[in-house]
Amino acid sequence: MAITEVPHIVTARRGYEDSHTLERYLATGGYEGLRKALTMTPEAVASEVDTASLLGRGGAGFPAGRKWSMLRKDPLTYLVINGDESEPATFKDHLLIESDPHQLIEGVLIAAYALQVTRAFIYVRGEFALGLERVQQALNDAYDHGAVGADIFASGFSIDVVVHPGAGAYICGEETALLESLEGKRGFPRIKPPFFPAAIGLYGQPTVVNNVETMSNLPWIILNGGAAFAALGAGRSTGTRLFALSGRVRNPGAYELEMVKTTFRDLIYAPVLGGGIRGSNQLKAFIPGGVSAPWFGPDQVDLPLGQDEVGDAGSMLGSGSIVVMDSADCVVRAAWRITKFFARESCGQCTPCREGSGWLERVLYRIEHGTGREEDLDLLLDVSDNISPGLQWPPQQTTICVLGPSIPSSIHSAIEMFRDEFLLHIKEGACPHA
Repeated sequence: MAITEVPHIVTARRGYEDSHTLERYLATGGYEGLRKALTMTPEAVASEVDTASLLGRGGAGFPAGRKWSMLRKDPLTYLVINGDESEPATFKDHLLIESDPHQLIEGVLIAAYALQVTRAFIYVRGEFALGLERVQQALNDAYDHGAVGADIFASGFSIDVVVHPGAGAYICGEETALLESLEGKRGFPRIKPPFFPAAIGLYGQPTVVNNVETMSNLPWIILNGGAAFAALGAGRSTGTRLFALSGRVRNPGAYELEMVKTTFRDLIYAPVLGGGIRGSNQLKAFIPGGVSAPWFGPDQVDLPLGQDEVGDAGSMLGSGSIVVMDSADCVVRAAWRITKFFARESCGQCTPCREGSGWLERVLYRIEHGTGREEDLDLLLDVSDNISPGLQWPPQQTTICVLGPSIPSSIHSAIEMFRDEFLLHIKEGACPHA
């Protein structure tokens, strides 16, 4: 195993107990990226981000620079930061919000200057009580420091930033549902077209929506240059990325690693990272990008942590969450619990998602609890195929957003990889892992 020696970009202050304070932030180079950006033209700042080839860290992996370039010119434009991290087992943005809120705010200010927006909003999941408290305090301190508000650092640039707590709905992680929530409405994803909020977004105005980790990279990129960021990683997957590792590993946690140059094996087994599988069990399967993603088996553990590499193998890096299952884990139970989550969090707008998720959850429940039938496996795949035709990845759309077509991922993966385990549940009338 070879863990590359690269600078920590978004977790550089993680070792300080007071990393969330303005004093520590200023003592470690805080707001220097913003000061530098304000001496550049907005176009030059945007060009550095484009040169960095920074992919969005929220799930879809859309290039940030390209998204910025799509912002429709209008006297009134907005920047919205998606801090509604609610994918199960995903906690990297939560970490950044709590441990380094000034880094997030500085990134927001750099992006706001590059885009010349009229107002910025940081939307944070309501359950992140400590994170909300810290980011609001950081914003207040940044105002007092002169980094936010009128005539920032005597540059002539002015911007107001608002922290907005969400009410705790998974669907609000979808950018148009988030915008609906921010407007005070129920968090329903918007019908498309328009396909991008950059055309019509918050309050009907052009809006750029970016993720917390995406914003947290910007101070380093501006200070060190987009080319320095692009020199890390490989291909389209440049820079470092923060991965949330959980499940049956000795050292679960959030790890910042160089993209592509590091593999799943490195992350799971390296002593300084995951530390290997707990106990004497063996790796059974792992989810590479949040519970929306198709599963991988032990034969794919040497895949690089890269957007295209994982995509070409039939899954995604998604939310940056990697969940490890070992030989003692029940895949039926895992698929049921994931499906139960989606059924509960469906907004109910679209029939395939609203009805199909509930049907799938009930069938999985009866298999896990000993009353399943062999024909239930074909039934699960048939209903899944109706939600996501062809059961392929990326999924076919039958719903307004991708929540619906993401539901079959775990079911299809579990049945394809571990059909015998489903049949054993049915034959024995109980879960053999109980």
